[in-house]
Amino acid sequence: MTLCRTLKGGWILPHSVIIGLGQTGLSCARYLADQGVAFAVADTRFRPPGLEQFEQAFPDTEIWLGPLDAGQLCEAQELVVSPGVAISEPAICLAAEQGVSIVGDIELFARAVSVPIIAITGSNAKSTVTSLVAQMAERSGINVGMGGNIGVPALELLKDSPKDLYVLELSSFQLETTHSLKAQVACILNISPDHMDRYPDVLEYTLAKQRVYAGCEYAVVNRSDEATLPVHGYKTGMVGFGTDQPESGEFGVVCHEGKEYLALGHERLIAVDDITLTGRHGQENALAALAIGQCAGFSFSAMLEALRSFQGLAHRCQLAGSIDGVNYINDSKGTNVGATVAALNGLGPGCAGKLILIAGGDGKGADFGDLAEPVQSYCREVVLLGRDGPQIEAILPDGIAFSYAADMQDAVIKARAVAEPEDLVLLSPACASFDMFSGYAARGDAFVSAVKELSLDC
Repeated sequence: MTLCRTLKGGWILPHSVIIGLGQTGLSCARYLADQGVAFAVADTRFRPPGLEQFEQAFPDTEIWLGPLDAGQLCEAQELVVSPGVAISEPAICLAAEQGVSIVGDIELFARAVSVPIIAITGSNAKSTVTSLVAQMAERSGINVGMGGNIGVPALELLKDSPKDLYVLELSSFQLETTHSLKAQVACILNISPDHMDRYPDVLEYTLAKQRVYAGCEYAVVNRSDEATLPVHGYKTGMVGFGTDQPESGEFGVVCHEGKEYLALGHERLIAVDDITLTGRHGQENALAALAIGQCAGFSFSAMLEALRSFQGLAHRCQLAGSIDGVNYINDSKGTNVGATVAALNGLGPGCAGKLILIAGGDGKGADFGDLAEPVQSYCREVVLLGRDGPQIEAILPDGIAFSYAADMQDAVIKARAVAEPEDLVLLSPACASFDMFSGYAARGDAFVSAVKELSLDC
């Protein structure tokens, strides 16, 4: 059953149908209204987020709630599909077969702007690198706007004063419906299995990410991850980054007199000890940002100053507190296996003791097997929580102790009980949070609160 709210006397054929409300759908509605484009809205949920706000702003606009009606969608010229809606939905597929254009908010944005765009995607660290690149641009004196899959929806950026450059974080879902991006600089930071509840396999997920390179001027790629290399033969400049020793024209890490430096070829740029991002994964993020900034023409001195002062993002490997010589690290933004592997490999080598990993939640259909090796190398114990905790237990190597926690407070208590001085307790769940929390931020806040409560008891 579809609930159709028809106002002003009946159906009016729309030019566009926005599929999916929420923050992105609302931004699309505002943009189309500003452009004078007739549109309707459809959402499979009967009480979608943003519905009341939408009805107040657009009281005369058609809203269809419930299962998508292919007949109605086929009457539109264009479907504007929100990232949370799979374009494999049968009604959307049928509309596409009938010649209806399928786009998303990033496609509308790309059509509207004429200034350069930096587009950043990847399975992990894209928010960190996007934020860092935007700060580098600002320090270079560039009037920059940042948004997309981070902070402000891309179309909302158009309401501000005109910018000279836009830095966008893009998800695979957004890239599926983007056709005209043609970024000045495009980057896939890394690929690891994610959203396997939406994609049939890793290849399809990777190909969605690869769309970021279409028509770009420069492609920034991860030397250690072949899946980040452009696969469609795009005629583009290519710059690589990685934490190994770089070749000429590429970014990497070199050692000089026992000290490590971020480098461009053989040119030392900045000592690893002088940047705020920690661990190998932090160095990799810094190198990616440097490569992107060089391609975009940023000032090197400005970029290096940004690396010295960048504060990082909330819930991304942040120190939550120290108790009895044990540091507690909040990496709640580690919502997939690749992110947790990166955190373990990044923090493990520098830890004088062992790691106690808190992991579990909604695994999104992921294979947790890649956790086994870094857990074996760096962990004293794993504390499991959430719906897919048992799936993580199933891949734990022999000899790795584990326990189950009822909630986050219990998880922190159990971690403290087994931690020894110089150990590190790491919340990096390798899972989404929606089985227990409203989002990764709420999960991270619960961890920080639990750590603070324990510290008060000491």
